[in-house]
Amino acid sequence: MSSHLYEVALFGEFFSQDLPAILNRITLHSESAHQMHAREIVFEPFDAQHQRDTGTEPILLRARKELLEPGAKWMLYSYLKPESVRVHPEATVRPWANCQVVGDALRFASTLGYVRRSQIYKRGYVFRRGILVIQMFQQEHVDPKTQKPIPSKPDALWEVEVKTAAPVRNSQETPLSQYVQAVLEVQLLMKGLLDLRRQDV
Repeated sequence: MSSHLYEVALFGEFFSQDLPAILNRITLHSESAHQMHAREIVFEPFDAQHQRDTGTEPILLRARKELLEPGAKWMLYSYLKPESVRVHPEATVRPWANCQVVGDALRFASTLGYVRRSQIYKRGYVFRRGILVIQMFQQEHVDPKTQKPIPSKPDALWEVEVKTAAPVRNSQETPLSQYVQAVLEVQLLMKGLLDLRRQDV
């Protein structure tokens, strides 16, 4: 068994006219639901270009903060390359590490040798279903002058991520197959309304 911790996920997207029906179905099959507005920043190693030049894909570091939760702290997290489609053909399974940062997370990322590459805001809804979290959102770009989010257009694409709420370990007691099965149950629930699929992200 691997010592890695993993995220198991499925992804989808839809247009605004389908929002009410999709929102209703997900809400019906979830234990809780609330609005979300998050800021996400992507960092890359200071020598990322050198790594690419030598044939290595740099490991990105991401920072996320929930803006609607008073006192919310920054979460730093990183993914490795997804497991092969031959091993997990039905869902994206990728090594995942995360940690919560108290204080200046962005400066902390810099001291780790990372530089900011991009940032984006996500606004929408988050649902909880057992061991899974379902995020449904539209992306908001950043005003370069104010660094504030620019509201997305009403007809902007909605994105959906169905994934394990916390990193999971592949063990005899809790094999990855049980987490894959959990996301596939949501895929089945949404059939006919929303196409959820594996992505090599």
